Amino acid sequence: MKMVYNWINIIQDYLLPPTCILCGNPGHNSRDICHSCYTHLPRNNLCCYRCAEILETPTTAPVLSCRAIPARHPSGASRAKPLPAVLCGRCLSRHPAFDETYAPFIHQGAIRHLISTLKFGANYKNARLLGMLLAEHLTNLSGTDLHLPEGCRAGKPDMKQTAERPDLILPVPLHKARYRERGFNQAIEIARTVAKEMQIPLDLTSCRRHRDTPHQTQLPAKKRHKNLKNAFSIIKPIHARHIAILDDVMTTGSTAHELACVLKKAGANRVDVWVCARA
Repeated sequence: MKMVYNWINIIQDYLLPPTCILCGNPGHNSRDICHSCYTHLPRNNLCCYRCAEILETPTTAPVLSCRAIPARHPSGASRAKPLPAVLCGRCLSRHPAFDETYAPFIHQGAIRHLISTLKFGANYKNARLLGMLLAEHLTNLSGTDLHLPEGCRAGKPDMKQTAERPDLILPVPLHKARYRERGFNQAIEIARTVAKEMQIPLDLTSCRRHRDTPHQTQLPAKKRHKNLKNAFSIIKPIHARHIAILDDVMTTGSTAHELACVLKKAGANRVDVWVCARA
């Protein structure tokens, strides 16, 4: 089946060669972004382990310890993945319900353009590109990208690491009124590509957003948290122990926190957050 998909991709690239969404030049690696634009994307290289908040310098947050977290090797065996417990002040004091956040990019420049024109302009091709970029980050994390302190490095600086594989991906639900207004859920569109690339089940039916919360964009963190209280509910049993919440962008983490609370009450042991960008 994989060989069939490879041939389909080859034929598609021949008939409809990828073109960079950002500049119009030929795409690179069968994606709608050229090599130059790809290398200039704003990357979130130094961030909080828990919420991916962008850190200014290596000394702005305490490095508490190095932790070995089980990760699944392609062979099926388990191995230890060394990660630094670098936490921001907010996560140290408030303890979010989610366990770890992967946010490869900063919500500015080209990434912000891709997300906003997807969300508000219905540019669906952006979802495919964002999903491919996120999947690439999750399956091919580099030790150098993590900017670990020297005492936390294990192996060679260019050692490859992978995100711990969840049992399923759950895109952040939209309320039905917002869905009717927009016509689609951008988190679902991105998640479709990530699920396909990583071959992880996608759950679109177990969780519902039953409160139509106001737009969060201009609200402070406390107001966001209040708006989202009891906004989500589980409408059918989820038998997964490790769930990845997926969204386009994380601003304060209030949405992810509230959804993670609901999922853990429903029986999940671990909830990670996968987002394209961190604001």
